[in-house]
Amino acid sequence: MSVTDLMGTAAGLAEAWNSRELGRVGEARVKVLRMDEMPVEEESHAAAEALLVLDGRLELTVDGVEIPVRQGELFMVPARTVHAVRPGSTGTLVIVELPEGRGTEEE
Repeated sequence: MSVTDLMGTAAGLAEAWNSRELGRVGEARVKVLRMDEMPVEEESHAAAEALLVLDGRLELTVDGVEIPVRQGELFMVPARTVHAVRPGSTGTLVIVELPEGRGTEEE
């Protein structure tokens, strides 16, 4: 068992939006990254994913709707939902996701 300094881990990453896998819960990967105000192109995944903002703000567009996610808030992106990060997102983000190809119809 160990304790992970999420803020320190994210701050120590060489590049923003380049996540570090911290571990797994079942098949789900738990990752942390640093956001740097730059946008991220649209994407979608076979499985749902959880986006938890530890500090700062995540500016999402989900199916064309702008959704701000603030410090301490969690946003669940449904499976196969198109989402993108708008400019202005900054801070520390934790992502919980299944590996690609592991999504199911029940999600």
